[in-house]
Amino acid sequence: MKNKAATRDAYGKTLAELGKINNNIVVLDADLAASTKTGIFAKEFPERFFDMGVAEQDMISTAAGLAACGKIAFASTFAVFGSGRAWEQVRMSLAYTRLNVKVVVTHAGITTGEDGASHQANEDIAIMRVLPNMTVIVPADYIEACKVIKAAVDFHGPMYIRLSRIATPIVYENKDYNYKIGQGIVLKEGKDAVVFACGIMVAIALEAAEALKSEGISTKVVNIHTIKPLDKELIISSAKETGAVVCAEEHSIIGGLGGAVAEVLSENHATPIERVGINDVFGESGKPDELLEKYGLTAGHIISSVKHVISRKK
Repeated sequence: MKNKAATRDAYGKTLAELGKINNNIVVLDADLAASTKTGIFAKEFPERFFDMGVAEQDMISTAAGLAACGKIAFASTFAVFGSGRAWEQVRMSLAYTRLNVKVVVTHAGITTGEDGASHQANEDIAIMRVLPNMTVIVPADYIEACKVIKAAVDFHGPMYIRLSRIATPIVYENKDYNYKIGQGIVLKEGKDAVVFACGIMVAIALEAAEALKSEGISTKVVNIHTIKPLDKELIISSAKETGAVVCAEEHSIIGGLGGAVAEVLSENHATPIERVGINDVFGESGKPDELLEKYGLTAGHIISSVKHVISRKK
C-alpha cells in the first residue's frame, strides 16, 4: 500500500466522467468547489453546476427541487457543514421525501488537520445514519470512492458519502473488484479476532493485522464501507468465527461504525468488542499524522485493542 491518493480527488474525477455519459447529473456546491473537487465537473459542464455560496441549507433545498424534477443531484461541501449546518434540510427535504440527492462531503474527521475542531466532523456518521431512508457510505480508498460514486448514480434515493481531505493508501490495487452498496468486503482472513473498519482506518487495520501476524495472532480485516444499511450477516458470522471484535473509524466512538456493530451484536450474538475511534472529545489543530497518534487512530492502537479483546474471550 505504498501508493496514496485522496478520496475527494476520486470524486471530482469520476463525477466529470459520469457527466459525459449522463446528462441528468447536476452538481451543487457551497463555495468550496476547489476543495471538494466539484470544480472539475463545473469546468466541463458549467450549465449543470450551481455554486450556491456559503448557504448549505439552500444548497440542500435546491438539490431536492432538482431531484423532484427528475435530476440526479450531487450536493457537496465539507462534512461538518453538510451534516451539521444543513441537517434539518437533509432530514425533511431528502430523507423524509426519499428524493434522489447524493450529499457527498469532504474533509471528514480529524485529518482535516490544521483547520481545527470547528472543521473536523467527528459526529457526522452518527447523525446521518439515524435518519430513516438514508444510505451512509465511507469509502476506504481512491479506487473504492470511484466505484461508490458510480454506484450512487444507479442508486435511487438519498445518500451521504463521506470523503477525506488527505491522500491515503490505496487498499484496492485490483481496480476490478466487485463493489456493492451494503455488502462488506473481507480483505484478510483470520481466526483470533476481527477488525471492522471504514474509511482511512481500513489501510491502518491491514497494517495492524500484518504486525499481529508476526506475533502469531491471526486477525481478520473487514471493510464495512456502508454504515447503513449495515452488512449484519457478515458482522454476525465474523463475530461467531473469531469470538473477538474491534471496530476502527475516524469518527467518535459514539454512534458511528462501532456503535452500529455493537447494536447488531448485542441483539444477535454477544461478543467482546473494543472501539478504536475518537473518545468523546473535540479535535484540535495539528498535522493529520500527529492528530491520528494523539487521538488513538494508529496501527499500534488497533494492535493493543486486538490483544485486549482477545484476552476478554470466555
